[in-house]
Amino acid sequence: MATVTRRTGREYDPEAGGMAALDELKAMAGTAGVAAVSEQDEQFFDAVYYDTADLRLIGGGITLRRRAGGEDAGWHLTLPAGADTGDVTRLLLTASGGAIPEDLTALIRACTRGEPLAPVMCIRTSRRVLRLLDGANQILAEIAADRVSAEPADGSAATSWDEIEAGLVAGAPVLLTAIDTRLRHAGARPAATATKLRRPLTGRLPAARAAPERPPLTRHSPAGEVVLAYLRDQVAAIIRYDPLVRLDEPDAVHRMRVATRRARSALQAFGGILEREATRPLCAELRWLAAALGQARDTEVLRDRLTADLAAIPVALVVGPVQARITAHFAAELTQARQTALGALDGQRYLRLLNDLIALPADPPLTPSAKRQAGKVLAKPVRRAARRLQRALDAVTGADDRDTAIHEARKATKRARYAAEAAVPALGGTASRHVAQAKELQQLLGDHHDSVVARTVLLNLAGKARAAGEDTFTYGLMYQRQACLATTIEQTLPRFTAALSGTTTLSSAAASSGSDRGLA
Repeated sequence: MATVTRRTGREYDPEAGGMAALDELKAMAGTAGVAAVSEQDEQFFDAVYYDTADLRLIGGGITLRRRAGGEDAGWHLTLPAGADTGDVTRLLLTASGGAIPEDLTALIRACTRGEPLAPVMCIRTSRRVLRLLDGANQILAEIAADRVSAEPADGSAATSWDEIEAGLVAGAPVLLTAIDTRLRHAGARPAATATKLRRPLTGRLPAARAAPERPPLTRHSPAGEVVLAYLRDQVAAIIRYDPLVRLDEPDAVHRMRVATRRARSALQAFGGILEREATRPLCAELRWLAAALGQARDTEVLRDRLTADLAAIPVALVVGPVQARITAHFAAELTQARQTALGALDGQRYLRLLNDLIALPADPPLTPSAKRQAGKVLAKPVRRAARRLQRALDAVTGADDRDTAIHEARKATKRARYAAEAAVPALGGTASRHVAQAKELQQLLGDHHDSVVARTVLLNLAGKARAAGEDTFTYGLMYQRQACLATTIEQTLPRFTAALSGTTTLSSAAASSGSDRGLA
């Protein structure tokens, strides 16, 4: 069975102060909540690290290893989770020997994309460990002094070095800062690489062969560079959230779907920068992926919405097993939705989409406009998306089917928001304000859409309750609460219509005055 733990720590090069830097920490009792320091027996272990031939895992900040010896022998998969932080999924060694467990290969499928995994390095370590304890003998942090030897799987020369790892266990971040201060005082310095594996592979890593770091994007940057940078960010987000969706982490499906929608919106909005016909197949596949993820996300949102609504109703007005019916209904829905999402992520269609998205910036189908200054080019498509949103909001008034009209306005809002978001480096504060306004409107229209769907579900639940001989009063009350919410939202829309109209007018004025910072 897999266990997942979060590790926050830092690596140090002790060469300036020698391994004696570790001795500096033995006097930490009484600092940052440390009550005692315990020195452990020396440990010895071997670890075989796996990667693709082009080192996709380590290039993406991921490590996969099979460790023998020590207290945590087994398979370890570490996924990046922020600065100095990684989530470690660990599986015990089994009779399968060297075969990589499917549970782990699934978590890195978006990174490997079908490329085979093979050993790239064997690292042998002898380790001295200090444990910093609190008054209850709980481990707050561990500091390890390692003597390391690395042997590449390709038979090239072995290397060896000393290093220090400092990692939190139950301690607060302030303790890591205190450890850092003492180690630096003893002559240790932050390691040039973040993991053991990176040091012997430095010359082979994709990052080492990459082009120099790109300069900050501004309104003077080529429009193509601004759009491609936004797309790269969204593709990176899709890959980053893929394993979190598989681990069923909170909000992971939502974030992955949002990145998918952002990428698709950018391709649609900036067809004058990236040839529309060339990217049309990508748009279709991104739409498919968003739909595959959408069922799970929409079900989560609706479940939480109805649960919160029921909790807000006075207990005296809750008649019958309403919460039990809501829970049972969405448990089945979520199971099916999750299977749909994982089925899509495990398919070849998804892997082809990822490969196509990653390949796009390397050979983008740029138009001549892509070379022009972003501040002069990107404002037009952003303004076009804003006008379409304006028309969608205008269409709500007098629409025979207001629910459908509002849903169309919601989709137009997302497209306008993401177009402006992509153009922020070029259009600055004007685009940022447009993003904030669209985000608020998107939330409002999303609440309206959710209220429409919620009423359909409530009618279904009431029907089942009636067939079982249960009182349906509470379902009717919840239905009416959702209907009232929708009405309130509809009454609020004219304010946004007027505000958006004002934004468009101001942007046009900025354009006529020669500014390239506006949306016109």
